[in-house]
Amino acid sequence: MKKMKISLLGLVAMAIGLGVLFGQFLPVAVARIFVTFTSLFGNFLSFSIPLIILGLVTPAIGELGKGAGKLLAVTALLAYGSTIFSGFFTFFSASAIFPQILPQAALPAPENPEHQMLTTYFTVGMPPLMNIMTALLLSFVLGLGLSAIRGTTLQNGFTDFRDIVTKLIENVIIPLLPLHIFGIFLNITLSGQIVGILSMFIKVILVIFILHILLLLIQFSIAGLTSRRNPLILLKNMLPAYATALGTQSSAATIPVTLKQTLKNGVKETVAVFVIPLCATIHLAGSTMKIVACAMAIMYMTGQPVTAGGYGGFITMLGITMVAAPGVPGGAIMAALGLLSGMLGFDETLQALMIALYIAMDSLGTACNVTGDGAIAVIIDKIAPSFMRR
Repeated sequence: MKKMKISLLGLVAMAIGLGVLFGQFLPVAVARIFVTFTSLFGNFLSFSIPLIILGLVTPAIGELGKGAGKLLAVTALLAYGSTIFSGFFTFFSASAIFPQILPQAALPAPENPEHQMLTTYFTVGMPPLMNIMTALLLSFVLGLGLSAIRGTTLQNGFTDFRDIVTKLIENVIIPLLPLHIFGIFLNITLSGQIVGILSMFIKVILVIFILHILLLLIQFSIAGLTSRRNPLILLKNMLPAYATALGTQSSAATIPVTLKQTLKNGVKETVAVFVIPLCATIHLAGSTMKIVACAMAIMYMTGQPVTAGGYGGFITMLGITMVAAPGVPGGAIMAALGLLSGMLGFDETLQALMIALYIAMDSLGTACNVTGDGAIAVIIDKIAPSFMRR
C-alpha cells in the first residue's frame, strides 16, 4: 500500500495548528524545550543564509549570461521588469490597504523580541562565514565574472556547490521547518499574541489573492496590446496552467501544461520552447508579490516604519535574488531570507513568521508565476522574432 505523502503546506498548517493547541496547556518547562530547538535552528539558518545566497545566486547569474544571446537578454530583462513591477505594485497597494486593516505595533519588534516570550534553556553561537551584503555582492561579482569568461572550471565548481546547498535546503532545512514553526507558534500562543497573528494571516492572504488577480490582468493587458489580441482570451487560455500550478506548487512541474497553453495562444513553438522553461526559473512575479506583502504586513504589526526608499532597494535586490530560487516548495523565501535579515532587519522569529505565511499560500504564488510566463511569451513572440534567426 502506497504511503500518503503530506505536502510542505500541510505540514506547516499542522505545525501552526499544533503550536496553537499545545500552547493552551503545555507546561512552560516542556515548552522551553521546543523554544530551545527553535533558537538553535534559527542560529543554524542564520549561518546557512550566506551559503544559500552564494551557492544559488552565483551559478544562476553565471549560467544566465551563457545562453542564446539577444533572445535570452530580452527575455531576462522582461522577466526582471515584470518582477520589479510586481514588487512596487504590491508595495503601493499594500501601503494603502494594510494601515486600514492591520493593527500597528501588535507584535514585539525585532529590537525587543523576548517581550512576553519564553527564553531558551541554552544557546549555541553559530556565526556565519560572512555577512549578508558581503555574500550578495560576492555572488554578483562572481556570477557576472563567470558569465564573461570562457572557462568552465569555476562555473562547474559553483554548480556542484549549488547542488550541495539545494540538498541542504531539501534534506535539512525544509524537513525541520515545521518543527521550527511549531516552536515559534507555541511561544507566540503562550505569550498571548496568537489571535493577532492568525487574524493577520487571513487578511494578508485575502489581499494577496486579490492583488495577484489584478497583476495577471495587467500582465495580459500589456501582452494583448503588444500582440493586438484579446487579453481576456489570452488569460483564459492559460487557466489550465494556473490550475495545474495550484495543485503541484511547482513551476517546473507545470512546464508541459504552460507550454501547451502558450502554443494555444498562438506563440511560435521556437519562441515558446525557449521562453517558458527559462521563465519558470527567472520570472517569479507572484512570489515577489507574496514576499513584499508579507514583509510589509509583519513590519506594520511590529510597529516598524515602512518607507518607499527603504523598500525600493529591497524590491530591486529581491528581483535579482528570485532568479536563484531553487525548484523546491518554499525555495523563493529561502533565497530571500538574506535580504529580509540584512535589509529589513528581520530576526529569527520574524523570519519564521515570513516562512509560515509565505508557505501558507505557496500555490497561489506559483500559479501567478506560471500564468504570467504565458504573457511574457506572447510579448517576446511579437517583439523579438528576429532574435530566433541564425
